[in-house]
Amino acid sequence: MSEGHNLAINGDRLWDSLMEMAKIGATEKGGNCRLALTDLDREGRDLFVAWCKAAGCTIRIDRMGNIFARRAGTNDDLPPVMTGSHLDTQPTGGRFDGVYGVLAGLEVIRSLNDLGIATEHPVEAVVWTNEEGSRFAPAMVASGVFAGAFDLEYGLSRADVDGKTMGEELERIGYAGPEEVGGREIHAFFETHIEQGPILEAEEKEIGVVTDAQGQRWYELNVTGQESHAGPTPMPIRKDALLGASRIVDLVNKVGLDHGPVGCATVGMMQVHPNSRNVIPGHVFMTIDFRHPDADQLLSMDRQMREGVAEIAARSRVEVDVEEIWHSPPVPFDRSCVEAVARATAELGFSSREIVSGAGHDACYISRVAPTSMIFIPCIDGISHNEVEDAKPEWIHAGGNVLLRAMLAKAGRVA
Repeated sequence: MSEGHNLAINGDRLWDSLMEMAKIGATEKGGNCRLALTDLDREGRDLFVAWCKAAGCTIRIDRMGNIFARRAGTNDDLPPVMTGSHLDTQPTGGRFDGVYGVLAGLEVIRSLNDLGIATEHPVEAVVWTNEEGSRFAPAMVASGVFAGAFDLEYGLSRADVDGKTMGEELERIGYAGPEEVGGREIHAFFETHIEQGPILEAEEKEIGVVTDAQGQRWYELNVTGQESHAGPTPMPIRKDALLGASRIVDLVNKVGLDHGPVGCATVGMMQVHPNSRNVIPGHVFMTIDFRHPDADQLLSMDRQMREGVAEIAARSRVEVDVEEIWHSPPVPFDRSCVEAVARATAELGFSSREIVSGAGHDACYISRVAPTSMIFIPCIDGISHNEVEDAKPEWIHAGGNVLLRAMLAKAGRVA
């Protein structure tokens, strides 16, 4: 460490905070189920707000339920330097995805207090609502509203499988805030996150300096055939919706392989109707997730899928409706913010590499309205969106220390 050896977060406190938050929605296998805008999400939000108030922060909540915890700057009229992520999880999620970025931001504020450091710009730790998109599709919807990618009505009207909307559930759990969504100047935004992939651990790198994020396209497909008795209906005349859907799954996998090595293609959800063992399925709802860092390649994946689906529909004697519900273009992050992360990493002597994010993050939308970058740390075996998701304390500490220095570089240390 070349300078400022006392400039460090309290790594043990950050780890303890992560473990305390992980108790809310804890699963038997050691993970978390804290779906967006459930009672468990409210408990997590309440705990975060209480911790922030104890650290001297003022709290603002906007109409999408985004939470902003502010540590004042010496010139508090200046736009803030923000950091944050999300507290919601997948149904079988881990203890670090999203929540690490939120609590690393809180730890930066706590550590600035401990060290008696004042900043010219205010510093804010943020919780973005419904990043995962697991309960309410699409993902990152609240940061998307903040950045102007979606309008407020669209965001509040997103419904879960039971028909409950985000607006209704925000009211129910007490997090439908009074603040307008977006329209605020941000000096810089950083998001700290586990990599959710195997590269950093495999290469024994402590920090990933994130330069870009992959583009994504999400689709919902309705495959319609004809329900019929599984016994008397001859094979050659069946209109089996599940057979058509299964062929589409194979097609999607081929699209991903054809656009390798960085292209990814996934069918993550399938609902079969009537879901009876002796009835030929008459309807299947399914989803497709395409990802690629090159916009032209992502469009090529779209075309290959649509052409293949049309051929499958004809061969399987079914109808297929394809709707693209979300498109997030590839994101190049701000060079000055990327360089702030790289400098902080070098000052601390951590091993590192530049990396492209394979996952979507709230930072992708915030980059539309503010200079933005991300900090990755390894996760064990590259596993995420899984209850066994894990990270070593020393990785957690390293990312927090890089975040502290990168934020200070942008916020302007004055004491």
